Amino acid sequence: MAQADTGRFTVGVFKDLTAAEAGLGALRRQGFPAEVLSVIVKDDPQAGGIIQQAVGAAATPLALPGLGTVLAAGPLVNALDGTGGDLARVGLAAAMKRVGFQIHDGQIFQKLTERGGVLVAIRSESRAADALSTLHGYGGGNAAIGAWTGRLPL
Repeated sequence: MAQADTGRFTVGVFKDLTAAEAGLGALRRQGFPAEVLSVIVKDDPQAGGIIQQAVGAAATPLALPGLGTVLAAGPLVNALDGTGGDLARVGLAAAMKRVGFQIHDGQIFQKLTERGGVLVAIRSESRAADALSTLHGYGGGNAAIGAWTGRLPL
């Protein structure tokens, strides 16, 4: 099995862009730097600006199986994509195994994002519990910490 340094991610899905923007603002106020934050959202005219402000990088449009076109940015996207562009091939649900989530967790994240939710992830091993608490506190549904790191079971 191939190994990669994917890091530990804490992931939650907010119900919409407004809720995600509030949650991302709270994470930033708590000292989480832009470079540890990731966002994946179905293509929306307002999403690009929110992603740019939160993660400090322009969103990349990606065509994902089961989701269609999404805007995405941050270290989670690189970890899910691997070295061979796996994210666009296998989709969000299956790719979440790369960062320690079970397939059913990935299916939930994908379904919530498909319904208009905004997936937010924080890469932080040492502050994973803080990130989880903030996601829950600001309405990040199904928020969880990846169970293991560095494995590529795809």
